[in-house]
Amino acid sequence: MPPSELSTSSPDDIKPLEIKTIAAGVLTEVRIIEMVFPEQTNHYGTLFGGQALALMDKAAFIVASRYARRTVVTASSEKCNFHVPVRQGQLVELVARIVGTGKTSMTVDVDLWSEDLLTGDRRIGTRGRFVMVALDAHGSPTRVPTLVPTSGM
Repeated sequence: MPPSELSTSSPDDIKPLEIKTIAAGVLTEVRIIEMVFPEQTNHYGTLFGGQALALMDKAAFIVASRYARRTVVTASSEKCNFHVPVRQGQLVELVARIVGTGKTSMTVDVDLWSEDLLTGDRRIGTRGRFVMVALDAHGSPTRVPTLVPTSGM
C-alpha cells in the first residue's frame, strides 16, 4: 500500500471492525509530538540531553519496527548534534526516517524540532542517526526489506 493511500481515507470510508494491514517495507517515516514538562528539564529549564536522546531513540524504534514489522533493538546511536536548547513548555516534534538498510539493520535519521506552542516558532534542536537491528523470535538478527530509493533521494 503506497503511503499516499494511508492518508486518503475519510472517516466515512472506514468501516467498523475493518482491518487494514500495512506490510513491511512501506512506512519509512514517523512523526511524534511531545510536550516538555518540568521533570524532563534541568535547573536552567531546558530539556536534559539524555531525555532528548531517549525521545529520539523511541522515534527510531517506532519507525524501524513499523518498517521491518519485526522486533528491533538499538545497535548504535551515532553523531548527535545539539543545536539549540529546548525549553520547558515547548513542544518537540520528532521526525524519524529510514535512510538506509543493510541485511538485518536499518539506519534512521532523527530530527528533534522545538516549537513554541503559542507563537508556532520552530527550530531544529537536535539531529542524530541511529542503527536499529531486526530480531527474529529467537533474538537473532533477521533480514529486513531493502529500502527502495525514491526519486527525491
